[in-house]
Amino acid sequence: MPSLIRFILVLGVLAGLGWAAMFALATFVEPQPREMTQIVPPNRLTGK
Repeated sequence: MPSLIRFILVLGVLAGLGWAAMFALATFVEPQPREMTQIVPPNRLTGK
């Protein structure tokens, strides 16, 4: 039973670290806005 509790505790710590990493990325990293262009072939515009 102690090994099961230790396993669950390790999984909880890893999940907490993963959550903290996602929170830090979402909070501190700002995306760089940029313009996007995509060329559409003329045959797609005609519907054929």
